[in-house]
Amino acid sequence: MVKLKKAVLLRNEGKLTESNEILAAMAKDDPKSAEINYQCAWSFDILGKEAEAVPYYEKALRLGLNDEDALGAIIGLGSTYRTLGRFKKSKTVFESGLARFPENNALKTFYAMTLYNVEEHVKAMEILLTCLVQTSNDPDILSYKRAIGFYADKLDKTW
Repeated sequence: MVKLKKAVLLRNEGKLTESNEILAAMAKDDPKSAEINYQCAWSFDILGKEAEAVPYYEKALRLGLNDEDALGAIIGLGSTYRTLGRFKKSKTVFESGLARFPENNALKTFYAMTLYNVEEHVKAMEILLTCLVQTSNDPDILSYKRAIGFYADKLDKTW
């Protein structure tokens, strides 16, 4: 795993192509390593080669990852599908992720973006407003926390 650590270090140093080359070679040599496949997917994603990242994300998730890496792979794959215009696949990935990580606000936020793309605007806004009131430390938001939270799922209602 020395090579894997080196590849991650290179990515962290901004040497993205070099890191990707190492990870792609490692994935070819050890195709049953979920961790290597995940890191390889990430390396393609960060280079803007989303379509090339997809099979590595899928394989990593199929092989099984620890919770932290699984969450990263789910967000990566769902977001990648979204940027490729594969909105229904993105939605499916995020929904499976939310079944496993129901409290993760980053996952909810990326899911809301996909909901926007599939024209589920009301649900997307509800998720984002709820995340906002649950996580914001902004005093202006906090002063209206109750109202924002109350209206989050009632945007179409009038009184």
